[in-house]
Amino acid sequence: MKLLPRFAALLAAVSLYFSPACAQHSDAVRLNQVGFYPTAPKIAVVVTETGGRFEVKEAKSGKIALKGTLGEMRTSQHSGKHTRLADFSALRKPGTYVIEVAGVGKSAAFGINDHVHRNVAEAALKGFYYQRASINLPEKYAGKWARPAGHPDERVLIHASAVSDGRPENAVISSPRGWYDAGDYNKYIVNSGITMGTLLSLYEDYSLYFEDFNTNIPESNNGVPDLLDEVAWNLRWMLTMQDPADGGVYHKLTNPRFDGMIMPDAAKNPRYVVQKSTAATLDFVAVMAQASRVFKNFDNKFPGLADSCITSAVRGWQWAEKHPAVMYNQDAMNKEFDPDVATGTYGDRSVKDEWIWAACEMYAATGKAEYIEKIGLELHQPMTLPTWSQVKTLGYYTLLRFDEAVKLPAGQADTLRKNVLSYANDLLRNLETQPYHTVMGKTPRDYAWGSSSVAANQGIALLYAYRLSKDKKYLHAALGNLDYLLGRNATGYCFLTGFGSKRVMHPHQRISIADGIVDPVPGLLSGGPNPGQQDKCAGYPNKFADESFTDNDCSYASNEIAINWNAPMVYLVAALEATMK
Repeated sequence: MKLLPRFAALLAAVSLYFSPACAQHSDAVRLNQVGFYPTAPKIAVVVTETGGRFEVKEAKSGKIALKGTLGEMRTSQHSGKHTRLADFSALRKPGTYVIEVAGVGKSAAFGINDHVHRNVAEAALKGFYYQRASINLPEKYAGKWARPAGHPDERVLIHASAVSDGRPENAVISSPRGWYDAGDYNKYIVNSGITMGTLLSLYEDYSLYFEDFNTNIPESNNGVPDLLDEVAWNLRWMLTMQDPADGGVYHKLTNPRFDGMIMPDAAKNPRYVVQKSTAATLDFVAVMAQASRVFKNFDNKFPGLADSCITSAVRGWQWAEKHPAVMYNQDAMNKEFDPDVATGTYGDRSVKDEWIWAACEMYAATGKAEYIEKIGLELHQPMTLPTWSQVKTLGYYTLLRFDEAVKLPAGQADTLRKNVLSYANDLLRNLETQPYHTVMGKTPRDYAWGSSSVAANQGIALLYAYRLSKDKKYLHAALGNLDYLLGRNATGYCFLTGFGSKRVMHPHQRISIADGIVDPVPGLLSGGPNPGQQDKCAGYPNKFADESFTDNDCSYASNEIAINWNAPMVYLVAALEATMK
């Protein structure tokens, strides 16, 4: 019975997205296309030169709920275009509304309610289920996106670069499960690292929220939070990527070349594990140490898993100590070994950040200070946003999370707090002048490949600042970045598939391209604006950093999906739901 109100809310949300009003809305009115919390800020951005009045009306009756005046003109530092804010924060009554702006038009319908983003959080996590390898996705769980299993990965070959004692070239190993990394069908330890670290951190930070968080996956209602059931699917794959002979971890499991635009079960090319690398091994160590902490509380459901994780983490650490800087250089590998590999590289120039992350997780998991004493933690350097190639901040988050338990040396905890707050304060600087009133997009650097994940990770940093300070300015800024991802941006798109009145319909994802279904796989975060436009795909509107996006499946530079982008989206929206609750 507890699920009925939520189901009703979900039905209301679906009807909202397909209401006639959605077909008539003005693209000049940009806002979170899902909705708002009653007591939180509510801002729409109107792309207009002129000022004027706006009205918020009940979507069904047309009754005016609030009147207001557009704010002062703001100018985009990227395009020079002008915007004005419509602030309707004073409207707190739950319901479904539209905004009308004189001389501009009206918005699509949006909701105001206490759990307005619950279905967004559930869908973003469910996106990982749709990315599962080695398993059938039946209609009961996958709906119209049901599909046969692809890539059983029970006969994976040892690449010539990965030979070791007992595993000669072309020896066969079993390495099933895991998630497809992005729009392609390969599985990469490095990118799984930051993805798993983000999802496990979400659980450690907000575990109570996930006690009744149901995403309708095969493991639902098994006494384990669905978040952890999903994590376990990839965790068990990662465990197979460690060489039992020496503890090193293969960099990736891959075809020599990308599959074509075909369904997973139609992909039959040989698959390989390639050379071990220090980055992959340390990312593996960090994930296994963190997983050992989380899954020890579910030992009755996952017997021995936590022990296996910490044992594997220790062995991986020992391998890394013997091989402290083995870089994955695909070009060099291809010159020496066959077959050549041309899939995602995830190469790195330095593994200092991986050492820091792994050391922090091992310290938090074991209580042994020797792990961080061996590593310079670089606490006096400015904080950096987590990416797959820069993961040390994940370790800092863990040290803050277990500050009292791990008993950091004097001054280190204070330095960590100051770093997070300093980073958050820098994000907030000049917020009042930003054209979309978001911390996302202040500089062109924000629009890197996968810029949507930049917005989500900025939101996570702001949430840590809020937890440290209890100052709502950080919470509201984090909400602003969610608003950005769900439509309050220079493209007008809601970047999460399956949501929004102006939604992504053609992501660069092989399943969505090949399955013959009009709607893309839902719950996947599109990469977002990328002025590099490396794919040379037609359809980009211009070169402005914040508008360099095209909803075209050839656009792997702006419209691909990836697990390391979905993970911070899940964190941001679920954490906000938990916090606003």
